[in-house]
Amino acid sequence: MTVSLLRRADVIALLEGQDRHPRKALGQNFVVDPGTIRRIVRLAGIEPGDRVLEIGPGLGSLTLGLLEAGAAVTAIEKDPGLADTLRGTIAVRAPGLSADVITDDALSVDLAEVTRHGEWSLVANLPYNVATQLVIRALDDAPNIESMMVMVQREVADRLVAGGGATATGIPSILIAMSETARLVGTIGPEVFFPRPRVVSALVALRRHDHDVFAGADRQLARQLVRTSFGQRRKTLRRSLGLDFEVFGQAGILPTARPQELTMDDWRRLTMAAST
Repeated sequence: MTVSLLRRADVIALLEGQDRHPRKALGQNFVVDPGTIRRIVRLAGIEPGDRVLEIGPGLGSLTLGLLEAGAAVTAIEKDPGLADTLRGTIAVRAPGLSADVITDDALSVDLAEVTRHGEWSLVANLPYNVATQLVIRALDDAPNIESMMVMVQREVADRLVAGGGATATGIPSILIAMSETARLVGTIGPEVFFPRPRVVSALVALRRHDHDVFAGADRQLARQLVRTSFGQRRKTLRRSLGLDFEVFGQAGILPTARPQELTMDDWRRLTMAAST
């Protein structure tokens, strides 16, 4: 089955044909290079029959690449006009193939229900303004999503993969590292997008841990400690969390430390000590 991927002229023609303009508020930057699309799909490891969730498919650049690889695609598109265009694009450029297009906001739709059957991958060019929220939400609310390949702003990518004890460490990186391994697998220049963004993008691969790195710890309490301490990251842990000195001693962590200095094992020990 032949699938015709979108190029720059195709994207511009689709937009002009509907008198549409990319909406900056929705982070609409469309990939116009088939080579980049195939690279993303290849790095995501998509094989025929794989269930793939795509968030923010736009005109269908990546959707077509996923269909070309034989994936069973479910796409969530917030913009009703783009959702209709996407259905038409698939019909014309991937004849005989189809995707389940859901017109809804990925920040509010029931992701667990959407991905309720079998194992899933999330592959998406995420809107820059909500990329981190979407990754965390997919991680928390959709346990059947075993892996992700997301394209985000490079600065966001650095935070997602930071883990504990790194300069870019923050709430997202710690929450992600509790459940997933995150790796930066490539960068993408602005020239492959329309309109051309002012930033460099990056590809981040995420996969759920084979073992529980927080075994024995209360994850809900851990999230609370992380959010509270990073909300006052200039303060010491003792001042921001208000825990007794004995808790820090039991965890083997200095009360004068700041949250960005802690490794994932430090957070696990601190959580266990705080729960006793």
